[in-house]
Amino acid sequence: MANSTVEQQERQLRALFAVKLAHTAIWAFLVLCILGLPAAALLRRFDWALVLSLLVLLECGVLALNRGRCPLTDVAERFTEDRSPVSDIYLPVWLARWNKQIFGSLFVLGAIFALWQWWRS
Repeated sequence: MANSTVEQQERQLRALFAVKLAHTAIWAFLVLCILGLPAAALLRRFDWALVLSLLVLLECGVLALNRGRCPLTDVAERFTEDRSPVSDIYLPVWLARWNKQIFGSLFVLGAIFALWQWWRS
């Protein structure tokens, strides 16, 4: 019986690792989209700026439909009792805590910059 408990805990740890790794990879991709937006605008690649914006807005829609939470947070909570800001992702605590504010602001600023560049061209 103790052996099956240990095996179950190991399965939960592996599942949590996979969720956190996937969440971190998706987060990194979206950060690259946000940071790439003003770069695309500088290069006058407004087609790329539009695609990057749509990808970020798609994520915003997913978050809005899930009451401001990433669905992967809900999945991670099945495998751990930890409810800290980093229970579902591999980020420093301060960054996980302020993630939406930091990257939301950067996205809005990048979108304004892209629109300004487009209007100027």
